[in-house]
Amino acid sequence: MNMNAKILVIDDEPDVADLVAFNLKTAGCKVNTAANGEAGLAKARVELPDLIILDLMLPKLSGTEVCKQLKRDPATAAIPVIMLTARGEEVDRILGLELGADDYVTKPFSPRELNLRVQSILRRRQGGGAPPERVKHGVLALDHSRHEVSVSGKLLELTATEFKLLALLLERKGRVQSRDRLLNDVWGYESLIDTRTVDTHVRRLREKLGKAADYVETVRGVGYRMVDAV
Repeated sequence: MNMNAKILVIDDEPDVADLVAFNLKTAGCKVNTAANGEAGLAKARVELPDLIILDLMLPKLSGTEVCKQLKRDPATAAIPVIMLTARGEEVDRILGLELGADDYVTKPFSPRELNLRVQSILRRRQGGGAPPERVKHGVLALDHSRHEVSVSGKLLELTATEFKLLALLLERKGRVQSRDRLLNDVWGYESLIDTRTVDTHVRRLREKLGKAADYVETVRGVGYRMVDAV
């Protein structure tokens, strides 16, 4: 794991925050914590961490509201967020992802699994292997060097995960990508999370693509592929 990575843990349960912080520090990260939503949001804006681990149920300001405000602010919008929550209902997990969270972990959780997810997201964010060219596909344009996506010249606000998902589908245009394959290649690990997470991200990506949404085709029972622009 990146020895210089700054992680902000926002959780009102001291035992959980201490456990997460201890394991991340052991892995070489620099960790700061906040015990409520307001304090966490303030620290995120000042410190601009490399990643935020965010509890859903927080005093003063809920985790969903914190995530919403982070993603609305250009200064913090690109910071990856992992939702850490005791809620197991699918609707809560989907809500977090639709607000812009990159991943979720349900309590009780395995510290090793959480570290793997943090490591995977940090590795994706550091990148380094993306080709610095602009890809044009119909009204859709993706610029690797600027990390920008536009449709008919209008820039879109995509999360880091959405950008990588779209870039991968464009790179493998015409080839069907299974949900398991996307989990491995985009998220960086195999079958640690429900494949419905892929469906949630694709749905959110399509909503943002607007008139280019039909470029991403669902292959029923298998996965997704980028089809030719009409």
